[in-house]
Amino acid sequence: MRLDKYLKVSRLIKRRSVANEACDTGRISVNGKIAKASYDVKIDDIIEIRFGEKLLRAQVVNIAEHVLKGDADGLYKIIN
Repeated sequence: MRLDKYLKVSRLIKRRSVANEACDTGRISVNGKIAKASYDVKIDDIIEIRFGEKLLRAQVVNIAEHVLKGDADGLYKIIN
């Protein structure tokens, strides 16, 4: 699954267009490397999202095309 779509489905970022823009500006990295929106997300990837001064690190646990809002947090695990 594409990175921008995964970010939207997992609800780490609310809109796919915002996720796409974050990838284009270099605010998203996967496994320590800046990633494009077209990057193919795999289980156990570490996604880092920079929101200004804040850094969010999440490990991909599951990949699904459609997820209910309440189950979205089952797709990733927050890492500190």
